[in-house]
Amino acid sequence: MSDQYGGAGEDGPGPYQGAFGSSGQQPPPQQPPAQQSPYGGQPGPYAGAFGQNPYSSAQLSSAPPKQVAIASVISFALGGLCVLLGLFTLTSAGSEIAKTLTGDPSAKNLVVGVILGTSIAYLLPAYFVRKRRRWARTMLIVVAALGIAGGITALPASLLGLALHGTLLYLMLQEPTKRWFAAPR
Repeated sequence: MSDQYGGAGEDGPGPYQGAFGSSGQQPPPQQPPAQQSPYGGQPGPYAGAFGQNPYSSAQLSSAPPKQVAIASVISFALGGLCVLLGLFTLTSAGSEIAKTLTGDPSAKNLVVGVILGTSIAYLLPAYFVRKRRRWARTMLIVVAALGIAGGITALPASLLGLALHGTLLYLMLQEPTKRWFAAPR
């Protein structure tokens, strides 16, 4: 009777011999190598030892995340528009632009200076944010906050500017952006 159940004699039943009483030994399932993820590809961010930075420079690429790339494009576009406005202010339309912006047609030089400063405030961080400079991210956050404040005071005419600056701020505060800037270069 003990042979029927795969037993080892009269002492009691033996080890399980497989499905349907087969006595064939099956090899144990193979384990994946220690360095490779069981799902294929590279190991995940938590594959390292305890206390190791999961976002080390070996695991983060040097390419910026899409949030940083989009914010850079938006900032370049806003800076380019400021440069165009500054160039138009230097033409014969400058007194009209100055009158529209300040109420004084003779404030043309002031308007050109402010527009030049604004274009630098957009273009400088737009370039350096892609190079992972933390000060550029901070500068874009400040510029976006100022743009939002200015857009709120000029409602309803400034809906597009308010939306662009809100998007810029949102992108700079996203978690992938924070992690990318926090990682060592």
